[in-house]
Amino acid sequence: MRHRTIAPLLLLASSALGGCASFSADRGMGVVSDVTERAIGKDVAFVRSADEAATVDAAVKRLLARNLTADAAVQVALLNNKGLQAAYGELALAETDLVAESLPPNPVFSISRITGNGASEVERQVVGDILALATLPARSEIARERFRQAQLRAALATLRLAAEVRRAHVAAVAAGEMVVLLTDAKATAESTAQLAKKLGETGAMNKLDQAREQVFYAEITADLASARQNAASARERLARLMGLWDGDLGFRIPNTLPALPRRPRQQPSIEVDAVSHRVDLQIARMDLVALAKTLDLTEATRFVTLLDVAGIDKRTHDPESPPFRERGFDVQFQIPIFDGGEVRVRQAAETYRQAMNRLTEKAVNVRSEARDAYRVYRSAYDIASHYQREVLPLRQIVTEEMQLRFSSMQVDVFALLTEARQRLASLRAAIDAKRDFWLAQSDLQTAINGGAAATAPSTPSAIASSAQSAAGGDH
Repeated sequence: MRHRTIAPLLLLASSALGGCASFSADRGMGVVSDVTERAIGKDVAFVRSADEAATVDAAVKRLLARNLTADAAVQVALLNNKGLQAAYGELALAETDLVAESLPPNPVFSISRITGNGASEVERQVVGDILALATLPARSEIARERFRQAQLRAALATLRLAAEVRRAHVAAVAAGEMVVLLTDAKATAESTAQLAKKLGETGAMNKLDQAREQVFYAEITADLASARQNAASARERLARLMGLWDGDLGFRIPNTLPALPRRPRQQPSIEVDAVSHRVDLQIARMDLVALAKTLDLTEATRFVTLLDVAGIDKRTHDPESPPFRERGFDVQFQIPIFDGGEVRVRQAAETYRQAMNRLTEKAVNVRSEARDAYRVYRSAYDIASHYQREVLPLRQIVTEEMQLRFSSMQVDVFALLTEARQRLASLRAAIDAKRDFWLAQSDLQTAINGGAAATAPSTPSAIASSAQSAAGGDH
């Protein structure tokens, strides 16, 4: 009887052990590395030892020793950002859940001894959860799906950080470029204000015109102070995302944004690319698969939620009779009288339908986001290109012609100063337009691969409004 009872338990346990998962050498980082390399061409590292930390620190120092481009800043962040390391830690914890769910339940051993009136009774039991053993393959497969989701979530966190760093780098460089422009403008405005003061003293300029030049200088001074603060804040944000300490804050970034590409990207199949590559969409698909398997398991076990089998060995000593041994088994199961599992099945089914609707919504949103990101990208390219190829060259011609006419006394100083204000407004708008293009390009990559939600770039009307306000006080 004892052998017939324990044998099925041992058979089920041995078959379950064959499908047990074990800890991987890379802690699941292989998928993260592959996704990151395919999407943005960068390396990732999960630092787990002093040697690995030293290797990462050396790589970060080499990158910081050079002028920090956007790609280099992204690489520094992927190696050095501690929040990202914490996300990789979540992946390592998810692997522990996978291994735990793939192991069969431990058997429970119990022993009891009862004595009285010179007699004693010793009972030993081995209890095994048959239901847990029977459902182990299904639960292990569900845990494996959850672990794959955790791998993609870690990859998504990597892409999000990369997108945030790229946008922060663009913002920091553009802010620095604006500071340089306004510094030069302040010097010019200061000279004109002093000239206006001297002309006023001689009676060659009335009080109204003097006030206009003085207020222009005052406004440029305020704009420069604001631009310097924006540049400092943008640089601090970039440093935070790269995970830099105080000693590493002397990194250098370019003085100007990169030139526009000769022609914009052509991506006629951007919706297909986004649906195929978006990591968050892949996570939603995996979630649906895992919930479908959970629903199947719930339906299969709706009537049986408890099934324990115990092998019993009992030995009795009685002074009035020779000792004797008893063997047997005990089976425990739940009778579904009040709860037939309908609640659990209904919950699993509704959760599955909810995930299906969310996946459909995600697919619709991904296609729309991709279309919109490409339209914004093309619009930003056209606007920035218009400033670089049309507005700024024409402004340069106007400036040169005004200076020639001023030298020959064909125009007065007021016309020259007015043109200087207008040229400054165009230069500021051109920097904003170029910044918006590089931000739009980052958003386009994010829309295809997945990543942080980004704010929309400035629209043409916003740029025009900025230019108008910068030109303020025109005659």
